Amino acid sequence: MIYFDNASTSHPKAPGVAQAVGNILEQGCFNINRGGYAGAYEVSSMVFETREKVAKLFDCRSGRSVAFTSGITHSLNIALKGLLRPGDHVITTQMEHNSVIRPLASLEKSGVTVDVARSEADGGLDIADLESKIKNNTKLVVMTHASNVCGVIMPIREVGEICRKYGVLLLVDSAQTAGVLPISMQRDNIDILAFTAHKGLLATQGLGGIIMSQDIADMLTPLIDGGTGSHTHIAKMPQELPDRLEAGTLNLPGIVALNTALDYIEKIGIEAIYGREMMLLSRLHDGISGLKGVRVIGPANLTDKCAIVALDFPGVDNAIISSMLDEKYNIMTRCGLHCAPNAHKALGTFPQGVVRVSLGHKNTEEEVDKFINSLESYLKE
Repeated sequence: MIYFDNASTSHPKAPGVAQAVGNILEQGCFNINRGGYAGAYEVSSMVFETREKVAKLFDCRSGRSVAFTSGITHSLNIALKGLLRPGDHVITTQMEHNSVIRPLASLEKSGVTVDVARSEADGGLDIADLESKIKNNTKLVVMTHASNVCGVIMPIREVGEICRKYGVLLLVDSAQTAGVLPISMQRDNIDILAFTAHKGLLATQGLGGIIMSQDIADMLTPLIDGGTGSHTHIAKMPQELPDRLEAGTLNLPGIVALNTALDYIEKIGIEAIYGREMMLLSRLHDGISGLKGVRVIGPANLTDKCAIVALDFPGVDNAIISSMLDEKYNIMTRCGLHCAPNAHKALGTFPQGVVRVSLGHKNTEEEVDKFINSLESYLKE
């Protein structure tokens, strides 16, 4: 089995993750903020520790600013639907996932206006176009850090500087970059960061998070109301973070998985993970560059992208290629629009989509070579 769908979810997970999940389930998955006994306090300490590790990873000032969610889609909905009101204006990009596109479409029905900044032919952002769209009522810019379709890395730091200049908030979707590329909320002028645990952070599905300052949380209407185990005597959600955004029972197995995965990432180092993935990406690009009948979509300069390759096969249904790789060679890729139709329109691959090959640092040179050879053999038939 060769797994080349890491943009969807990482495989394998970090060493120790499965054992950590099993341990907490077997030894006591006690709810925090509810039980006044030693087991609950121990789990609470683990959750606190995980918040601190996340804050350190993303250069956030306080672990209390880290609120856990069911995933990055949940996180983005918390920010977008909690901050934007009728009459507000928001700017996004053509490269966004449906986790941004669909909440914004819903908000447009309630009187929020949306502008989409242009992308270049390779997916790169037209920064001047984004800046030209800022208005007096612009409250937020929301954008991905890297495209899940072609891997192009977006200039979040430069956009952050523009947002600071105009007093606009910046919300970043880090689904494809957290754990792979360095992200500093301070340096990059990020006001709100949404992350997921199961991709580059090498933990399990069903957990994500959102990071913001208390000042921004004070502006936000919680998406979900409910029990937090704190301020139980009042009928409204607590004001302070993280409680304000954490109604209901936390995914404790997911949090302990993230805790374990973060230790692994710190030990290996993000730079080493990124370097490994880029070496594999370069090998893949070199191997397919001379093949006839395949078109590589996205930036030509590999330093402008993460380890995602989008391939189009003119004259052949891309789904046939992806299916052939799976059935004949046991190579798993993903074909289609990847929940990002506007990105495909910008890249010229709508409606046929692409075959996406997304690498992880645990992939090998031999796997990349087998993919290249398999593709070459099929295209020669």
